[in-house]
Amino acid sequence: MFINNFDPVAFEIFSLEIRWYSLAYIVGIALGWVYCKKKLIKDPHVFNLFDDFITYLIIGIILGGRLGYALFYNLGYYIKNPIEILMVWNGGMSFHGGLIGVLFASILFANKHKINQFIFLDLVALSAPIGIFFGRIANFINSELYGRATDMPWGVQFILIDNVKRHPSQLYEAFFEGIILFLILQYFFKKNYSQVPGKISALFLIFYSLFRFFVEFFRSPDPQIGYLILNLTLGQLISLLFLTLGIFLFYLKKNENQK
Repeated sequence: MFINNFDPVAFEIFSLEIRWYSLAYIVGIALGWVYCKKKLIKDPHVFNLFDDFITYLIIGIILGGRLGYALFYNLGYYIKNPIEILMVWNGGMSFHGGLIGVLFASILFANKHKINQFIFLDLVALSAPIGIFFGRIANFINSELYGRATDMPWGVQFILIDNVKRHPSQLYEAFFEGIILFLILQYFFKKNYSQVPGKISALFLIFYSLFRFFVEFFRSPDPQIGYLILNLTLGQLISLLFLTLGIFLFYLKKNENQK
């Protein structure tokens, strides 16, 4: 059994705490930006626009992630304490909310520059698993989004939570939603699926949702919500919605390619 007693604070600078979760966002976005610029973008126009797009992307991730968490996971609390929605440093971000934020940011940016928004969304989809990987590792270090109780030999005791041996569900997600998803999308990218903007985005929604739905069986539900319909978690229900959207988008883009 592994005992997790990591400090969520990576280091301090003049009494300013730098947390692992913040570093994960910075490293994930930075590596994703480099990967897109060095490996993925071939169009000179898109290449020149991409640096400006990153600003929109960061704003979309933060606003969408925070508002999504408040709306999906703790609406009652934030209605009573609306000012705390601004306190991002206290934790609480929704991946699906961030995804919606990225969608709106991409649409705004693409409309401004009169270019297909799916070109940018496909680039985000191809590089997002990098950020997801580092984000889930940070979740593990922070002892958050921890797993359900288990007797498996690789169980982890999160000292900050309790004395129960639990699934390291954050590491499961880092593996499937980070490494495996990255490899799958690179495979389809090399198969020229990116020639039809939107196909890669659809595949991202499909495979991320499948992996998230599966791993949620090993992850503890949010205590303020618990289990819902058919004993599923809120994360699983939202994943089913995004899976449906992904399949629908892929169907549209497949037909578009055949016209």
